[in-house]
Amino acid sequence: MNTANWLKGLLLAVGVASLSGCGTIHAIGNLSDGAGETFMDIWDKWVDAEGDIAEATMWKIQVEKGVSLADVKDSINSVATNRNIKNVGELPLSEELKARGIKSGVIHVMSFCNPETARKMTDFSPAMAGFLPCRVNIVEHPDGTLWIYTMNMDMAIKMGRKMPPELFEATMQVRDTMWEMLQKGAKGEF
Repeated sequence: MNTANWLKGLLLAVGVASLSGCGTIHAIGNLSDGAGETFMDIWDKWVDAEGDIAEATMWKIQVEKGVSLADVKDSINSVATNRNIKNVGELPLSEELKARGIKSGVIHVMSFCNPETARKMTDFSPAMAGFLPCRVNIVEHPDGTLWIYTMNMDMAIKMGRKMPPELFEATMQVRDTMWEMLQKGAKGEF
């Protein structure tokens, strides 16, 4: 972490701690390794995006030129199959909009879940159900380029309270799968 990020983190931590005291210090003590670095990464993205929290909390990658929507979807589904994550639904949102007479570039939502990990996560923290299922979204920007978005899973993993080792390992496998979906989907790789 560079000095500027360290200083921002320190100032933020001091400010928050002075506002809420011992409860904040106790919560910080329960965080996973890497929480501060992940927080600062999201903070920097939030500032760069002029307060757009969605921009700050997503992973995104531009699809390479010449890779079709069908190639992206097939590649993402291939990763899911290879990593034992179930495709639990797709919403071709742009097609629905077109059916309603609304012009739209591509917006395609894909949902994935590892049921065993989902159960373990909600047993650990029922509120984690709000993150289920994992979504991968393919969005066409106004310039015609396709982009793939998914939630930055490091927020839930590193910025949350420490997980038991078995849950941490299972959650990291899902995290790595989502990351691989972006990387391979952008290239149309199998």
